[in-house]
Formats: sequence, C-alpha cells, structure tokens
Amino acid sequence: MSAHPPASWTGTATHPAPRRLGPWIRCWSPRPAARLRLICLPHAGGGAGFYRPWAALLPPEVELWAIQYPGREDRFEDPPVDRMDELVTALTDALMPLLDRPYALFGHSMGSAVAWEVAHDLRRREALGPRRLFVSGREAPGTATVGEVHRQSDDVLCRELRRLGGTSDEVLADPDLRPVVLGCVRNDYRLIETYRPISRPPLRCPIEVFTGEADPELTPRSGRDRAGGWADLTTARTEVHTFPGDHFYLAPRRREVVTAVLRRLDPSLAMGTHRWPSTP
Repeated sequence: MSAHPPASWTGTATHPAPRRLGPWIRCWSPRPAARLRLICLPHAGGGAGFYRPWAALLPPEVELWAIQYPGREDRFEDPPVDRMDELVTALTDALMPLLDRPYALFGHSMGSAVAWEVAHDLRRREALGPRRLFVSGREAPGTATVGEVHRQSDDVLCRELRRLGGTSDEVLADPDLRPVVLGCVRNDYRLIETYRPISRPPLRCPIEVFTGEADPELTPRSGRDRAGGWADLTTARTEVHTFPGDHFYLAPRRREVVTAVLRRLDPSLAMGTHRWPSTP
C-alpha cells in the first residue's frame, strides 16, 4: 500500500483546493452574503469532493459546505472514525460555532443517517436546527437493512461497489489506489453496519427523500411507505423525489437534483434568475 493516496483520488491534481473551515468542512465558493447554507454529507467511502460540482450550480444566495470525513482526500492521514456517535459528536462540535444563518442538511446513503443524527445532536444542544433535511439513497435509521459487508474479503467488497455503481473498474484495478479506497470503504461500512439508532422524539423540520428509481439498495414501495420510514421521523411533511438512475443517480442527474433541492428550500431560488454555468 502506498504511503500516500494517488493525486487522482485526492482531487489535488486537477481541481483548486477548497477553503477549509477547520478539519471537517470544505467550501469551494465562499459566499459571505449568502442567506442560506447547504451542508452536504458524503456516502460510505466518499469525501467532500463528491459535492464539489454542486457549488457551480448554486445561486449566489446559497453557500455550499461539504463535510470531509477523516481518512480520505485531504484528510488521508487522519485516523478514520468507525463509530457513529464519535463521528456525530466531532461533526456537531465543528458545526456549532458556524450556524449563524438558516441551513439545510443533505446526506447521501450513509450520509443520510449521519445527517439525521447530527440534526438530533444539534437539537440536544439547543442549536439552530436545519430548515430541511434531505436524505438520499437510504431508508430511515432503524428501517434500513444492515449487512456485514465490512467483515468480507476485498473481492466481496469490490463486488458490492460494482453493484452500487459510482466506483470505476479502473480504480478497483489500480494496485496503489485499490487498497486505499477499500480501506476507507471498509471503515465506513463498519460504521454504518454496526450503527444502532436510539429512539428519540421526531424532528420538526420537513424531510425530503431523494431516490434513484433503479437503486439496488431500495425496495419498490407505494404510498406512505415510499418514504422508506422517514415519514415517521418528523412531525412535519415528508415528500419523495425519484430520479432516473441507480444508487449514484446524483452524478448524472446533478442539475436536476440541485434544482429540486433549491425548489424545496425556496422556489424563487430555482426560477432561473441566476445564470448557472455549465455542469463541471
């Protein structure tokens, strides 16, 4: 295994470095005058760079913050965290001093469970709560199926990544990159597969459930159950938004996803008053 991850995985070879708001938060397009913040949490094995292209798609009124878990990208040398409670405590500590304006949380896959836990921890600390919670690619905590992929061989882990999509065969075939990626993924799978949510009063913010119509992680549902259990976790409204694609529908459908997020935050943000650049 290499002492350092290849530049193609860290993103430092072709993209400008983001502004670091402490070890946990990255911002590619600081907007001090923005009236809303969108805080995005990555999937298992993912890093803040997954959301980098979103910054160019947001209007000036919205500032993107992406969460950087340790053990990947520019935090490659930081010890990874494989317990949900430790991750949430550290992340909430980082967010507390920075919540000076309205914000929303968006989490994909493992990130949706982390976002839900962060929202509860912020409420416990009597901090400003999210305007909305966006959850993507995963059923609700306590409802989602829990496996033991983290205990399996590297070959099994590779098959799981191919099943979900989002990781190229070139990455998994690279002798330097493969062990780095698999180590990060295995750690995150250990975190989410050993996570057992505790029962708490429901949140008060709306929950927006985003799914890919062909996501192999989700089973077909109808009516209320289409929300994958999330509707039971808030006293506010829950809506389901379905996009063409699999578990990683967010990449090819990036513009549609960002537009849907903006519409739910404030319809005026998605009315075309901002001239968006081309998708990176």
